Amino acid sequence: MHPDSTSADRLTALGHQLVEIHLWLLDELDQLRAGLAAGPDGSPGAERLRGLRTHCLSFCSALTRHHTGEDAGAFRVLADEAPELRPVLDKLSRDHRMVDWIVRRIEALVTAPPTDDPAAVDRVRVELEGLSAILASHFRYEERTLTAALDALGQRAGDTTALLGVTPPPDW
Repeated sequence: MHPDSTSADRLTALGHQLVEIHLWLLDELDQLRAGLAAGPDGSPGAERLRGLRTHCLSFCSALTRHHTGEDAGAFRVLADEAPELRPVLDKLSRDHRMVDWIVRRIEALVTAPPTDDPAAVDRVRVELEGLSAILASHFRYEERTLTAALDALGQRAGDTTALLGVTPPPDW
């Protein structure tokens, strides 16, 4: 969706906005994973991990805001408007708690005191790979089950940030 669209346009296509947010988050995660790739000398090293710290913490924060926003915003509205979706919403909220647990592990790894132990980078890589797989599946399921219901809410639902926690950056 074009960033200059009106609020009403965005709300009419809330499901589309959800997909855009998911694509943006997955792209950010891909950039983090690529940043952990081995350097020209073959070693990832602690320097690379230190360099990714800010990006990683920013990504983790955005992902957490998105899931918290969904749980407190869109999911509550959908539960009232479409009670038949409550089992789906409960499953998605459980997924959010699992993702949050992984995010906290990643945050702990990237904020740990610097070390030259290559295993530290490998631990972050493994966590990011796992998070990537889980999010890809979670996002597809969420989009498949909620997009039409979100679009049906229209303007009466509230704004995108309140319902979905974040909005895609303006370049999306």
